Amino acid sequence: MRQKREAVLCFESNDKGLPRVVHDYRARYRAISQVLDKNPEVLDLVDRDLQKLSQGGRKGRKGDFTSENILRALIVQDMEGLPFREAVIRMGGDAFLQDFLRTRKKAVMDFTFLDKCSLAIQPETWKRVNELLGRYGVQRGIVNPKVIRADTTVMESNIHYPTDASLLWDTWRVASRLLQRAREIFAESVPHRFHTRKIKKLYLFITRYSSSPSAKRQRKVQGSFRTLIERVEWIVAIAADFCKAFRSSSHFELAAVALELRSFLPSMKQVVAVARRVQVAHESVPASEKVFSIFEPHTELIKRGRREKPVEFGHKVLLCETAEKFITDYEVYEQQEADCNLTEPVIKRHEKLFGQRPVVLAADKGFCPEKSKFEELAKLVENLAIPRRMQDFMDKLLASCQAFRAGIEGTISGLKRAFRWFRCYFRGFKGFARNVGLGVFCHNLIVLAEHEPA
Repeated sequence: MRQKREAVLCFESNDKGLPRVVHDYRARYRAISQVLDKNPEVLDLVDRDLQKLSQGGRKGRKGDFTSENILRALIVQDMEGLPFREAVIRMGGDAFLQDFLRTRKKAVMDFTFLDKCSLAIQPETWKRVNELLGRYGVQRGIVNPKVIRADTTVMESNIHYPTDASLLWDTWRVASRLLQRAREIFAESVPHRFHTRKIKKLYLFITRYSSSPSAKRQRKVQGSFRTLIERVEWIVAIAADFCKAFRSSSHFELAAVALELRSFLPSMKQVVAVARRVQVAHESVPASEKVFSIFEPHTELIKRGRREKPVEFGHKVLLCETAEKFITDYEVYEQQEADCNLTEPVIKRHEKLFGQRPVVLAADKGFCPEKSKFEELAKLVENLAIPRRMQDFMDKLLASCQAFRAGIEGTISGLKRAFRWFRCYFRGFKGFARNVGLGVFCHNLIVLAEHEPA
């Protein structure tokens, strides 16, 4: 059983004689601690998820760390922008951060334990936590929910640039590695031989000469592609047979290998099928039918018309914030939607959260729905500051609202730099949504902490 919190003395550290930058650094954490203490419901929500992680033994042993310790450790890890291992090292060597965590007289938690705790907290919990902070900000008069601005951005998955050849090579090396591991456990389970060096030479030849202007070279590349596809199809079929034979085996090690291999099989089959359609049948396959990584199969291809980066691989994220830079609403889309379809849900979620529609909603031209829908939404919001055409910028009120809207670009930039939103290093779509939720939570804590008394 894990305790929710325990009574401890806080912030025994002395700031006298320290540089101003260190003083400001500590003042921010003290203010965040005050915000957390004034919102005990936040800890209640997080504690429910963490209780599932540790139920205690038959003797009723209590966890070494309280839910409060863990929540504050996750806040430090995200605000410092460090991997779990480096974050634990910093927290263990800084008495002030131990005061913030309220673990001064405890051993430092292991980084693997902190990682497990982060995975135990569900994305929906972070969303409810941020809603609690929003209501708290409105009650204190810190946040004005009547005027909001919205925009979307993209957080990329932690994958390499996908090509047919690289995805086929990923499929081969993962399948052969797992099958060879099974052979080491029980030789008769995989009687086949894998010529991995030959397959790697095919892959490297395709990569090196795929852009060659020589027609003779291109014919060789196409022949190599067909050979590579046939060999990968062969090993995927072997992997499928192995999973079928050993997924319920009494030999636990073989069953574990089969279980891991089985998680990759759908993506592997899709990679081979798409490669054959594109490279052999010369079809044009839509992005919705492709897989861009066998490790992160949830990844989407997103085009936003950016000159410096025309194609991105990840997920679209919607953000809504007030003039105080408090993020009132966010959404991570597993399947991307056009910005013009997001305006109405933004208004409805805002009304549900705060009990009133926004007076001003500013967004860029992409959020403008069709004419009839725009007129319908304009009746719900007093000032729907979304331009429909360039002539609309001649209106002074709309122009000033658009200047206000541009402020959210700075928030997005800050999230990408301070909270590593350029790329998500967590596995799976749930990990993706958790990362976004924790980042929004820490950002909102900083906004609220600026209004706390010193």
